[in-house]
Amino acid sequence: MISLSAKIRKQPDIKSADKISAVVYGPGVKNASIEVDYKDFQKVFKAAGESSLIELSIEGEKDKRPVLIHEIQKDPVSDKFIHVDFFQASLKEEVEATVPLVFFGVALAEKDLGGTLVKNITEVEVKAFPQNLPHEIKVSIDGLKTFQDYILIKDLILPEKVKVLKKAEEIIASVAEQQKIEEELKKPIEENVENVEKVEKEKKEEEIIEE
Repeated sequence: MISLSAKIRKQPDIKSADKISAVVYGPGVKNASIEVDYKDFQKVFKAAGESSLIELSIEGEKDKRPVLIHEIQKDPVSDKFIHVDFFQASLKEEVEATVPLVFFGVALAEKDLGGTLVKNITEVEVKAFPQNLPHEIKVSIDGLKTFQDYILIKDLILPEKVKVLKKAEEIIASVAEQQKIEEELKKPIEENVENVEKVEKEKKEEEIIEE
């Protein structure tokens, strides 16, 4: 399990750029206002994301806390982390989390037929016990050999005891013909032209009535 150390936060606001303010909360647990090292958290977040369990060691506490990164806040200007919410999960209860999809392989419909890979879904909500949550779910696109092939939610290869909270027939990815892509891109332009012409026509009719 990924580990992270923390200290009890004594000040409401942290002035140091090397630290991040954070809170730990969860059902039936003692909430804690803490601070974590910025670089340590960066490494942990990269490895764990928001779906892998983290072993949080808080200075002065004997037992380590199993937590998930529940929410992060970033500075809108610098894009640096400024606050983190850790959710202390019960290992005996299922939780919901968002897991990214990682696509790999070669779609022959894209490579040989000149199509464009379309990713309709890039992350999924899953439900599992915290210790079973995956960091990511890999999706092979090797099966996309024609424009009629699709990858569906039911095609995902999931870790044991992990359930996806989406309909089985939802399309994750496919390869679209270039011509259809161009047609879809033209639609908004044509619709805008039609709307402008309609407005101009209505305006002229109003001017005639006024005269």
